[in-house]
Amino acid sequence: MRRSAFAAVICLVSCVTTDGEIAKSGGPEPIHLTLVGTNDVHGWVMPQVEHFATGDIRVGGVGAFAAYVKILRDENPGGVVLLDAGDMFQGTLMSNLTEGSVVIDAFNALGYDAAAIGNHEFDYGPVGPISAATQPGVDPFGALKARISQAKFPLLSTNIYESASGLRPRWLPGDGTAIIERKGVKIGIVGLTTPQTPTTTLPVNVSTLKFAQLGPEAQLSAKRLRQRGADIVVAIVHAGAKCGDVHDAHDTSSCDADTAEIFGMLKGLPEGTIDAVIAGHTHTQLNHFINGTPVMESIALGRFFGVMELTIDPIAKHVIQDRTRITSAIPICETVDEASNSCDLRPLMQHAETVITRTATFHGQRIVPDVRTAEVMAPAEQTVGQLQLRDLGLNVPETLSRNFEADSPLGGWLADSMREMENADIALMNPGGLRADLHAGPLTYGAVYEVIPFDNWMATVEVDGEELIRLLNASFTGKKGVFQISGLEVKLGRCPNLNRLKGATLTGGKPIDPAKRYKVVMPDFLARGGDGLAPVLATLDPARVNLGETRGGNFRDDLVTFWQSKRSTFAIPKNKRVTFVDEGKECIEIEKTLSRPMP
Repeated sequence: MRRSAFAAVICLVSCVTTDGEIAKSGGPEPIHLTLVGTNDVHGWVMPQVEHFATGDIRVGGVGAFAAYVKILRDENPGGVVLLDAGDMFQGTLMSNLTEGSVVIDAFNALGYDAAAIGNHEFDYGPVGPISAATQPGVDPFGALKARISQAKFPLLSTNIYESASGLRPRWLPGDGTAIIERKGVKIGIVGLTTPQTPTTTLPVNVSTLKFAQLGPEAQLSAKRLRQRGADIVVAIVHAGAKCGDVHDAHDTSSCDADTAEIFGMLKGLPEGTIDAVIAGHTHTQLNHFINGTPVMESIALGRFFGVMELTIDPIAKHVIQDRTRITSAIPICETVDEASNSCDLRPLMQHAETVITRTATFHGQRIVPDVRTAEVMAPAEQTVGQLQLRDLGLNVPETLSRNFEADSPLGGWLADSMREMENADIALMNPGGLRADLHAGPLTYGAVYEVIPFDNWMATVEVDGEELIRLLNASFTGKKGVFQISGLEVKLGRCPNLNRLKGATLTGGKPIDPAKRYKVVMPDFLARGGDGLAPVLATLDPARVNLGETRGGNFRDDLVTFWQSKRSTFAIPKNKRVTFVDEGKECIEIEKTLSRPMP
């Protein structure tokens, strides 16, 4: 949540009155609809709180968000549509211990109209403590089915099919679409899930499914919705893009337009197929027109939301696009710093002595968290409270930060811990597996959980030198970020591509021996083929892959036990592990935020 993100919060698209397209003077007024969108909440239903001398700065939380939504509903009675673009679960202790139940309770209280199914909706696997469907007879979709039954709104995805039959799963209600009505306008909603899902959740949990391409599914679903009477069609899509500049909604030159899923989807559709898109998955800010369609994405982690204002011709019942306004990445502030009018914690922490807190406002009204919405979460909060605050008896002397696009103090330290704990030659950690910085001060279990929320196991793989090089090529190819490593030094091209790996040695420049066997430790998400490693791992003898299923503890708890046993000093790694050896063409400058695309 950097200051630059807040500077670019408001993006108003030109509002040119087109009287010729609106009813003649004296006729019915244009219809005003307000789309409110969230994405990638990842279980963050509680606020993030930082204490200052003059009070607390409180960011996010569904109680405060409910106040923002109420203001919008009061401003446009009967004209607000509340939607989410997926990845509601996975990321906080409260969400994970309830397998997303607390998130659905919160969304029910907020009155969501629909949500897309994201890749992380499959993370919990069967109901109960086992998150991977590795045992005979367990239902890999058990937890998700329970959340679908619990929700008072539809969880939608139209592009999920069974691999064997080619049919939609029976447990997934309907065809992935819904129709609601606001102010006499029938609004068709289509949900879509990224086809990357098999490599961005535990592959075993979705091994019986296939995820069809977004464009054809969106076109077919939009056609069906209009045949059923929908006046306009809104897509909630768990897929997105990255753009360096969000100030001009009609300028996409800073975006990864050639490779981003949302661009690929919309460029292949006839203009007007979809009237509006709420996007997600990439954890960045979007407020752009793509192939004539307005698209909005609002970063992540329950700290931002977006508003898209649509004007509907009252007779033709179509969207008057040049009157569309997009305001994405609006921060959810319960309290702010009086001088900056900001709840962005990072810069505020740098001048904590000058921070004076006050209640936040939105559209001129004070933000007062909704008590009833907050009460919905009270039982779960009580359940996890003691575990969240449990002191691990260790102290972090300085903040260990993460970096999705390079090696980082946190990533290097965790990789070193893994390698030492397993007496391995090499450690690999996918950057999307690190979800928060580790802040200075007494270490609590909740802090560790925020950094490593996934219930992975510690896995090891034995490879020879030639296989190791292929594994590294797979790790650093594409747009998965820069893997965090220990025991290695790698050289990379600046821009992600198929030939990004330019060189690799062991620490200190020692060559990798093609004939020697190396022990590599990694989360079992990777060892099962996640983040694109499946083609390489599939060539190995299964006897050389230990998924860690018999260890008795998960990846996170094993690390905690290890740190406690050695009274870890949390030392920041000094050696440079990743070096960029060429600038290449200028890569898209991505807005730095608190989070990044997830595995």
